[in-house]
Amino acid sequence: MRENGARTREPLTRERVIDAALRVMDAEGLEAVTMRRVAREVGVEAMSLYHHVEDKEDLLDGICECVMSGFDFPEPSDDWAENCRRGARAWRRLLQEHPDVMRLLTEKRGPVQSVDSMRPMEYALTVLRSSGLSDRDTVQAFHAFGGYIQGFVMMELGSIAGGSDEEHMKAHAELAASLPGDFETMQAVGPYFLECDADEQFEFGLDLLIRGLEAKARASSAVHA
Repeated sequence: MRENGARTREPLTRERVIDAALRVMDAEGLEAVTMRRVAREVGVEAMSLYHHVEDKEDLLDGICECVMSGFDFPEPSDDWAENCRRGARAWRRLLQEHPDVMRLLTEKRGPVQSVDSMRPMEYALTVLRSSGLSDRDTVQAFHAFGGYIQGFVMMELGSIAGGSDEEHMKAHAELAASLPGDFETMQAVGPYFLECDADEQFEFGLDLLIRGLEAKARASSAVHA
């Protein structure tokens, strides 16, 4: 506010443009992120954005870097496996908050450029490497954990979008009742698909990955002993 009471407009910056684009993506989906829509979000004409972003690709890159730089680093512990669990949970929360960023990361042509946006990757690699894995296996583990977490978030968000638990239970019950007798295993395990909540399922899969990583690290140490 000026002293005479006249309202002043907040200066347009790259940070404001990227923040606005992220809000649009989270609220309306990735397809809604256009230069015109983002310009409307910040109250300017679309051409004004080009003083702060080169084009739409630069805008989308900015969203990726903004999300990655907002990673909530967990409190460290003395146990690498616990650090691994905490990091995986933090990454899951981030993707739950910004699910469309998964598409941006997979479709992105090059690596993220800002130092801050690369710190989550450095953190994850450091945690995995501290298990005793070789440098090559550390990269393999990074991809395995990343693929699991992203796939799980896609699955749980798809389940939410697919309908309520009651609707799912009814659909599964109708399907199980209609299956012929040679689907014995599906009929036996079917009820348990709905019994475990998402957090329990995530922790189960995460525990399997960590146990496998521990076994891999022990085997590697034995070979080089």
